[in-house]
Amino acid sequence: MKSGTRIQLSFMMFLEFFIWGSWFVTLGTFLGANLHADGKETASVFSTQSYGAIVAPFIIGLIADKYFNAEKILGVLHLIGAGLMFLMFRADNISTFFPYVFGYMVGYMPTLALVNSVSFRQMTNPEKEFSSIRIWGTIGWIVAGLLISYVFHWDGKPGIEAGQLKNTFAMGSAASLILGLFSFTLPKTPPIKNKNEKDSIGSLLGLDAIKLLKNWNFLVFFISSILICIPLAFYYQNAHRFIEQTGIENVTAKMAIGQVSETLFLLLIPVFFSKFGFKKTILVGMLAWAVRYALFAYGNGTDLSFMLLIGIALHGICYDFFFVSGQIYTDAQAGEKYKSAAQGLITLATYGFGMLIGFWVAGFITDYYTTHPVENFWRQIWLIPAGIALVVFLLFLALFRDGKKQVA
Repeated sequence: MKSGTRIQLSFMMFLEFFIWGSWFVTLGTFLGANLHADGKETASVFSTQSYGAIVAPFIIGLIADKYFNAEKILGVLHLIGAGLMFLMFRADNISTFFPYVFGYMVGYMPTLALVNSVSFRQMTNPEKEFSSIRIWGTIGWIVAGLLISYVFHWDGKPGIEAGQLKNTFAMGSAASLILGLFSFTLPKTPPIKNKNEKDSIGSLLGLDAIKLLKNWNFLVFFISSILICIPLAFYYQNAHRFIEQTGIENVTAKMAIGQVSETLFLLLIPVFFSKFGFKKTILVGMLAWAVRYALFAYGNGTDLSFMLLIGIALHGICYDFFFVSGQIYTDAQAGEKYKSAAQGLITLATYGFGMLIGFWVAGFITDYYTTHPVENFWRQIWLIPAGIALVVFLLFLALFRDGKKQVA
């Protein structure tokens, strides 16, 4: 790959995840502090990510793969996103904010696939080249958190409403505008599919890979993937607001520890795979979710603040050892014909339906303990996803059978 192309793709990845990290991490705190949203309303806003993940295959399959260059669609979606993000910045109540964030996420989620598409098409050896490009996305997410906490100080002090968090949407809007314009300078990535080829709804959603569910191990993995996303949703929806309320300062920057951890543990996956195999690797990821939430439940912002920081740092194990390992397992099981369809099926199950259920469960639990006060509100909140993760761990341990047979 030419050095100029590498720089272009790296900058694209940096901005793609800088935009997401610039507002999504602090969203839960913003909704409570600025828009006074309750648990149900917060769940509705976070659920827009899942709706976007469900709609994304249609946008990619019906438009990007058949009619227009990927880099041009990427540019258009981010330009529209810049406008919607600015409207989110201007919104002063949840009823005004919701339609903007809904439209934004329906447009943003497909760009996650588009940046990969643009990148892969410029590579001769994606297995070796992609990681060095994708890591700039993680760096972009980390930089966004550092700017919010240490440069602009938008987090606010503990116990004070973080009114300035609305500025994160202005920053995201500006970055989206830059990426939207920059996208039109990216290497041309035209459609490679025959325009006359008709796609079924099933193929667009990855349902062509439904035959893989006939394999017992893949069925167990598939169901576990949906269930483990319920506790994952608790983290996205509540973690920033919880840690801010414990009294820890510069929360957004400290939560970026999770992305640093993600980068480091990503390098350890091949070692775990070769030494312990898929089942033990993914079990470690599942157990890490239970441990993380137990640390959140019993830690605090003073003498036990280290427990909260360890919980954040466990993100690398939680995400990489389950989700990345699961993507590798799915690729190996699917066979050449169903590789893309199988990945689409798992994405739809996790980021689509799994997290959609999780966001609503998290919102219901928050509202329940708000209307039925308990002595330790956050402990009760975190023990529930810890228990769910532990149950999924035990089910997978008991039901998944070790074996090397692949589905043809």
